[in-house]
Amino acid sequence: MSPALGRTGRIAALLLVAAGFAYPVAAFAVVGLRRDDGTGPTGLALRNAWDSWQTVLRFNDGVVLSWLGNSLIVATGGALVAVAVGIPAGYALARLRFPGRRLLRFCTLLTMVVPNTVLVIPLYLEVSAVGAVNNIWVVALLMGFHPFGVYLTYIHFRTTLPIPVLEAARIDGLSETDIFRRVALPASKPAVALVGFFSFVANWTNFFLPLVLLPLSSSTTISVGLPQLVSSSPLFDPTNAAGLDVRLYAPQLAVATFVTVAPVLAVFVIAQRALTRGQMLGATR
Repeated sequence: MSPALGRTGRIAALLLVAAGFAYPVAAFAVVGLRRDDGTGPTGLALRNAWDSWQTVLRFNDGVVLSWLGNSLIVATGGALVAVAVGIPAGYALARLRFPGRRLLRFCTLLTMVVPNTVLVIPLYLEVSAVGAVNNIWVVALLMGFHPFGVYLTYIHFRTTLPIPVLEAARIDGLSETDIFRRVALPASKPAVALVGFFSFVANWTNFFLPLVLLPLSSSTTISVGLPQLVSSSPLFDPTNAAGLDVRLYAPQLAVATFVTVAPVLAVFVIAQRALTRGQMLGATR
């Protein structure tokens, strides 16, 4: 087989795989560009998507905007906490020597394999005991618990921060805090971007914790609110939607879903360059 023919075959195979992934997204986007008031879908137009979004905003007096705002608080606050805690913790596990370091690293790995759903009931009991149910900031703080970010940062500092650099800084008289602030932290931008991105996505898409800790409809997040939009649609439950002033059909649900995904895409585009570098963390030594 000639090199040109083999290259053509690889490109064709990649295009075929890409088409398989792109087709469902494109088909879903087409649904959002249609107009449907219950009598059946009509032609495609960007105006239809805007009208569908206006219909979604009228659902329960604009509660969707409250859901989006709550999700932004939870996801951003949790990501900031995860970065603020995970970066120093990963550095300490990688480059400091203290009693119990190996046990703490093992516990970090152990918590990574524990499903989040297992922790929902214990967390609810603790939050309920202090009367903090329906407190959005408490949920944001809990979202900052991100052991994967700690271990990812540990790998970063373990593989990209040479010991001679730290020893030279100590000889120069820098304290451990100054070494972290002036030497380690400036070199950890890819790790910060990677931890922040993964934490933001995990917090934005988290379903069970907001479902349990934010039971009021107006105080919940979009990940919990979106199923409420679906369940209120006449497409799935005609009897439940009979008394609603705003009825949502397939185009409205498609547009609401795209708006839900948009913040994650925006964060990915903003942090794309740092994420590309961060994907190689721990690949070489």
